[in-house]
Amino acid sequence: MAQIDIKKMERLEKTRNTIHTKVAATYSIFTVNGVKYFQVETYGKEKRKVPGISSQSIQLDRESARVIVDLLRHEFDL
Repeated sequence: MAQIDIKKMERLEKTRNTIHTKVAATYSIFTVNGVKYFQVETYGKEKRKVPGISSQSIQLDRESARVIVDLLRHEFDL
């Protein structure tokens, strides 16, 4: 579980990359102390020991969401 610190995020050039298995995911929106968050949760592979339980959670606030959207637009030429 993590909230992305956009100020510490940087591009990393890797030489070994793999395509991961697609898994189920959900998202939620919530506000804490006047700050709105977008949270994505993934649920892992269907054959895992305890299926249906969130395995990863990533949170974005407005600033980090804006940076991620800009990066996606640039990298995918959207």
